[in-house]
Amino acid sequence: MAKYIGKRLLQTIPLLFLITVLCFSLINLAPYDAVDAISNSKMTEAQREEKREELGLNDPLPLQYIRWVGNIMRGDFGNSLLNHTSIAKDLSIRIPNTIKLVLPSYLTAYLLAIVLGLYSASFRGRWQDKLIEGSSAVGLAIPTFWIAMIFIYFFGYKWKIFPLQGMQTIGKEGDFLDYLRHLVLPYLVLVIAFLPDLLRYVRSSALVELKQDYVLVQRAFGAGKRDILFHHVARNVLLPLLTKLGMALPLLVTGAVITESVFSWPGVGLYFTKAVDALDYPIVMAVLLFFRNAGHSWKSTVGYPVCSGGSADFLPERTIENFSCTGLKERQDF
Repeated sequence: MAKYIGKRLLQTIPLLFLITVLCFSLINLAPYDAVDAISNSKMTEAQREEKREELGLNDPLPLQYIRWVGNIMRGDFGNSLLNHTSIAKDLSIRIPNTIKLVLPSYLTAYLLAIVLGLYSASFRGRWQDKLIEGSSAVGLAIPTFWIAMIFIYFFGYKWKIFPLQGMQTIGKEGDFLDYLRHLVLPYLVLVIAFLPDLLRYVRSSALVELKQDYVLVQRAFGAGKRDILFHHVARNVLLPLLTKLGMALPLLVTGAVITESVFSWPGVGLYFTKAVDALDYPIVMAVLLFFRNAGHSWKSTVGYPVCSGGSADFLPERTIENFSCTGLKERQDF
């Protein structure tokens, strides 16, 4: 497996190169730059050009990209173009804040999806299944920011139950109860955002497993519905969910961008949004490079070998490329 994982990691290098080149090019195609974002009416054009020269924005695009890659190869994320703070230091502060919000939200949605998905599949076509499936469809259709604004209006503004924004009240830093009060609304919004997709994933996988021969065998031996569902079907449904969990790694950043922006949660998502608005490309590139590809790396290097029982080294290359953890239909559990 180690040989396979190493090979897959090497294969991600061309992909990372293409992604960084594309993102770097798109950033530089914008009609304004970081200097325009920080300039004011009192700055002359000469001062703006001097600032661009200082930041290296007047250099040719290939030279800027090579300089950035060189810094990354040395483990240097660089500094923000706007406030000149260290990106690595900023991320070290903001990443834990994002994890505190996204991780419990996703795990809650993950556990709820397993229970509700299995329950829905066991009552296929009945009112229970239609209610859960219909709720999932509604959840997928509603934008996250709309749910967040509704929660803020009712629970924060009208009923004044929870704080509107931020992670803690000024002057109450370190107060755990105050932190929990700020966490509730964005936490619930993210659970609602993550749950529908995971639930439908579990339901569809469970429906496939319920048609397998081993389910008929268990019924023939007199096993109860609950025993079959939670001891046999659930085990085979959870296996492909390993890759689903791995693909959720980028959600530690990307999945919370909207929610963090609405609730002003001081995490990586809000940090990334402000950097995009200001075209602070060192921050944008650092976040895109090291977080957007985390899920792909997990899926291609770890997820598939785990789902194949650790036998990836012995599978032919064609099988590896076409292997889908969601298609483990032949796995039987007697």
